[in-house]
Amino acid sequence: MAMQPPLPERLRPKAYHEFAGQQHLLGEGKILRRLIESGNIPSMIFWGPPGVGKTSLARFIAAQTRIPFYPLSAIDSGVKELRKVIDEASLKGRCILFIDEIHRFNKTQQDALLGAVERGTVILIGATTENPSFEVVPALLSRCQVYVLKPLERGDLEQLLARALSEDTWLRENQIAVTEAEAILRYSGGDARKLLNVLEIAASAALAQGVKQISNELVEAAIQQKMALYDKSGEMHYDIISAFIKSIRGSDPNAALYYLARMIEGGEDPQFIARRLVILASEDIGNANPNALLLATSCFQAVSMIGYPECRIILSQVVIYLAASPKSNSAYTAIDAAQQLVKKTGDLPVPLSIRNAPTALMKNLQYGKDYLYAHDYEGNFVAMEFMPDAIRNTKLYEPGDNAREKELRAYLKKCWREKYGY
Repeated sequence: MAMQPPLPERLRPKAYHEFAGQQHLLGEGKILRRLIESGNIPSMIFWGPPGVGKTSLARFIAAQTRIPFYPLSAIDSGVKELRKVIDEASLKGRCILFIDEIHRFNKTQQDALLGAVERGTVILIGATTENPSFEVVPALLSRCQVYVLKPLERGDLEQLLARALSEDTWLRENQIAVTEAEAILRYSGGDARKLLNVLEIAASAALAQGVKQISNELVEAAIQQKMALYDKSGEMHYDIISAFIKSIRGSDPNAALYYLARMIEGGEDPQFIARRLVILASEDIGNANPNALLLATSCFQAVSMIGYPECRIILSQVVIYLAASPKSNSAYTAIDAAQQLVKKTGDLPVPLSIRNAPTALMKNLQYGKDYLYAHDYEGNFVAMEFMPDAIRNTKLYEPGDNAREKELRAYLKKCWREKYGY
């Protein structure tokens, strides 16, 4: 059992009738089926919720047409990996380049695909849970057919469950039977991958108890023990991350660790968690503890290199540190105030004294005249005007009430007491 692939991988469809749902695309005489049978495959994007068969369909197309298949994940691939695949494809002839979560590619990464798609070097198949009209650059989108994969209905899931029990070798050899399917269907949430994972977890739990029948009660117990009820694309996702951030902001490492564990057990992308920690380190801690941003940035780099399961320890360390750090949102409020001022006052002229003067003409126009170089003065400071005339003496930064920023306030007070009132 331990050496074989997970059940969703073992049960990937190899024939049209094995697909759960999507008959509007794959039924007899339907458009995508006709394209597959003709072997004339255009670049395309599959748009649909998680677990409806986007990846399976891409692999199925490659197997049916016998076109070399190169899978990439937008989470951990960049322009370098794209160009490597494109270079290999140009030597071997056309290939299918499958990019999972293509909406995570930025404009530069998507633009890197354009030439190869236009030349036909690669047949692009992208998978996304997001509306491609907003997440895929227009130039690339115009070169792809978009196919919408529909959410799976109860009948589709029941059909998949029956197929797993009758066709999977491990389940048949262990004579696993489902006497009650309601809990399995409920926990799947319309996601075929989740359904098969729940079935495999329940089957393992049944065998551990010396039974071969799966009931609703057994599923409930097995899921609570081994699988967090966490939907990465739904409301629960946002509730958990919100509780996580607010627990750290509220200096409660215990609650923060609990919500971190909820995300880890639910399979949340560790880079997503680490990115939120980097943002929080500036937004909620800032100069109250400047080391917070350094540690959070290092955390993101380490998590990106290592991944689960080991990165959970790194995340735990940084979450504890951030939760236990003094808090300040002064950097956040300062940039908000500055942006509001810019929107209100527009593009005010920069004082001549601090403009750059690389040419003789600019010097003749008084650019840089009367600029006072701070390092030429005692304490490396000299009072001069840096703000545009229309907003002179406007204070945007108010240091927080913490030890580190009290030091900053003392220095600023020494320099600017009369001008800004620190």
